[in-house]
Amino acid sequence: MNSVAKKILITLGFLLIYRVLAYVPVPGVNLEVIKDFFAGHQNDALGLLNMFSGNAVKRMSIIALGVMPYITASIIMELLAATFPALGELKKDSQGFQKYMKIIKYATVAIAFIQAIGIAIGLTNMTGRMGEPAVMIDKTTFVFLTAFTMLGGTMLLVWIGEQISERGIGNGISLIIFAGIVSSIPSAIVGTLNLVDVGELSVIGLIFIIFIVIATVSFIIYVELAERRIPVSYQKKVLMQNRFKRIMNYIPIKLNLSGVIPPIFASAILMFPLTVLSGVNNPILVAIRDALNPNGYLFHIIEFFLVIFFAYFYASIVFNAKEIAENLKKQGGFIPGIRPGEATAKFLNEVASKLTFWGALYLGIITVLPWLLVKLIGINFYFGGTAVLIVVQVAIDTMRKIQAELQMQKYETLSVTGL
Repeated sequence: MNSVAKKILITLGFLLIYRVLAYVPVPGVNLEVIKDFFAGHQNDALGLLNMFSGNAVKRMSIIALGVMPYITASIIMELLAATFPALGELKKDSQGFQKYMKIIKYATVAIAFIQAIGIAIGLTNMTGRMGEPAVMIDKTTFVFLTAFTMLGGTMLLVWIGEQISERGIGNGISLIIFAGIVSSIPSAIVGTLNLVDVGELSVIGLIFIIFIVIATVSFIIYVELAERRIPVSYQKKVLMQNRFKRIMNYIPIKLNLSGVIPPIFASAILMFPLTVLSGVNNPILVAIRDALNPNGYLFHIIEFFLVIFFAYFYASIVFNAKEIAENLKKQGGFIPGIRPGEATAKFLNEVASKLTFWGALYLGIITVLPWLLVKLIGINFYFGGTAVLIVVQVAIDTMRKIQAELQMQKYETLSVTGL
């Protein structure tokens, strides 16, 4: 078995473990009451959280929180690192980066623990249609057990994500979210077909939905593969020295520099207060929770601007024009018509800023447009732009990494055989 196939099997194995954990409920919960409760909460905050967790919330699984606490902690650390240079310096060397990741994990523990307690308290106050309680054991014991089992479930998912990144193929955390969303596709298809059978959705409406899905996915793929190629020239001396090596003659700058991160960050930011407020009874807090209903306009307006903000923020982190300009100068390369050094860095920043504007706008529109179309047309089918963005972008990124692994394996084979 070659190394690529082995890594793919390792990745699939860990994702299978993740899916099995989604069926392990927290101790003491009445699953029938939870099932009835979620029947009327498909399009609110809990429904959105359930989608990202692969129906783990609906089953009140030990991994109901998913990896959202980890993502929230990562957002907080990225913001702090951008604000405090000393913290940002930790990421530049291996030992510092290990400390940086430890801080994120400690923050994940705190966030997951708070969210788990909020959910547990909410469950103790929940009853079924016939008045039966959602919790079948002592309430204090239940809160204690739920807090620690959900915390353990989240940290186990973080570990699985790390193992996939190190030993498998692709970004582990992104693939976990991807697997959770994809696992809901079969039931969503069956549910849509049932709507057609009972007459709540016309055949024309179904065709229109399929058209929206295909058009959105095609547009996302097109934009994700789009890039601006900045031409680069090299001195003759450098070309002669590297005549047997391939030298990049352009600098590729993607239209969407931030990738899948902005919609994930935006969802995590919005889901944190909604999860905490899920079990409150205070009228003011209930009003805030209802105002941020994922099926309402305010939620998507905030989501749109959060996606744009994180697109700019993350693009500024991943694209370092000054470092690119310095490396280019060291290699004896230059952009025609642009002086090496500061002028090159300024030029690259200007190009990246223009591309980021359109990339951020694209992410924001794709995130809210499917929901807006469904809302205006009135079709009883929720088509989440954020979910589609994550699925398509993670799929493209994973395919690229598989191709890179195959190419590297090919080179290794050639070097061993001496060809």
